[in-house]
Amino acid sequence: MKKKTRVKYTAAFKTKVALAAVREEDTIPTLSKRFGVHASQINTWKRVFLENAERAFDPVTDADESGSAEREEELLRKVGELTMERDFLSKGLGRRG
Repeated sequence: MKKKTRVKYTAAFKTKVALAAVREEDTIPTLSKRFGVHASQINTWKRVFLENAERAFDPVTDADESGSAEREEELLRKVGELTMERDFLSKGLGRRG
C-alpha cells in the first residue's frame, strides 16, 4: 500500500485559496478541484482567514511586530558579542595549556 505524505502549503497559497472562497468565485467543490485541496480544508482556511482579518488593521499588532524585530536585532547583536568573547577566551586558554 502506498503511503501518503502530508503536504505543507505556504501561507500565500492558503491566503489565495481562502480569498477565492470568501469572494465566492466558484463553489467550494469547484475550488477544491482547481487547487487540489480537500473542501473541508478550504472551509477551515476561510474560517481562520475571516477570524484573523481584523489583525490587518490593528495598530497594536504593528507595534508588536516592530518591537519584535528590534528585540531580534538586539539578541543577534548580543549573540555576536558572546561568540567573540568565547573565541577570545578559548584562544587565550589554549596558549597557556
